[in-house]
Amino acid sequence: MHVRAILSVYDKTGIVEFGAGLAGLGCELVSTGGTQAALAAAGIPVTGISDVTGFPEILDGRVKTLHPVVHAGILARQDVPEHVRTLQAHGIAPVDVVAVNLYPFAATLASGAGHDEIVENIDIGGPTLIRAAAKNADSVLVVVDPGDYAPVLDALANGQMDTAFRTRLAAKAFQHTADYDTRIAGYFKEVT
Repeated sequence: MHVRAILSVYDKTGIVEFGAGLAGLGCELVSTGGTQAALAAAGIPVTGISDVTGFPEILDGRVKTLHPVVHAGILARQDVPEHVRTLQAHGIAPVDVVAVNLYPFAATLASGAGHDEIVENIDIGGPTLIRAAAKNADSVLVVVDPGDYAPVLDALANGQMDTAFRTRLAAKAFQHTADYDTRIAGYFKEVT
């Protein structure tokens, strides 16, 4: 079975070890800018997201993963034959693992940064990846916490990705994006 993982993390804690573990299990790794560089520097085979989408990262990195090839691969239900046929018809590989953590909005806000820097630390692509993967938790393992890297590797290695495990990861992912958006909303309420 071919497994594709998308890794795009601001906090690189444990990502090299996680990437190495995934690669050791035969997973294909796809990644964005800094994460791709960290994995490649460690000698881990990784494909850049631009090589998958056929489109460069643009607008100073504001647009990297917001592409139909990425999101169709994440959102396709692998148990629905029509979804699988659609992916095949468009040459899109399904995505099985999404590991993302977000730009440090809260830390940037707490640092006393100005409005422009605060706004630039509002992650858009990351929450979109997380929400898509969590929505499709029956087909995709979503990882937002480096503390879950080892359990995910164990689950993949032992084929123990049951519904309860997937649901726990999805719940954690939705809580992560909800907390993130709540902080952002609070900031904008304060500046109005």
